[in-house]
Amino acid sequence: MPNDSALSCSVGDVPRVNGQLAASRAFGDKSLKSHLSSDPDIRSEDVTADIDLLILASDGLWKVMSNEEAVDIARKYKDPQAAARPLATEAVNSVIKDDISCIVVQLRA
Repeated sequence: MPNDSALSCSVGDVPRVNGQLAASRAFGDKSLKSHLSSDPDIRSEDVTADIDLLILASDGLWKVMSNEEAVDIARKYKDPQAAARPLATEAVNSVIKDDISCIVVQLRA
């Protein structure tokens, strides 16, 4: 997690490390190592029979819709790639201009 003292918002709503690089792109920059940690946030969940899909997405998606909205959209599609398209499109068409990545994983047929 970046140190708050090293962050400054300079381009739109994108936090920058030391006023230079966006936080997600600063992990590999040797000169900025003292300002952030690249330790992953790991969470373990049991997958039960009632869980049918997993949505992996960047904050560009989650800034424009809730978990429930994303799941409702994704469940309309049988093909996970087809399900990811409208999610990404919704984010692209929003006022938030952030990175947008989206993967939908079906956990059962």
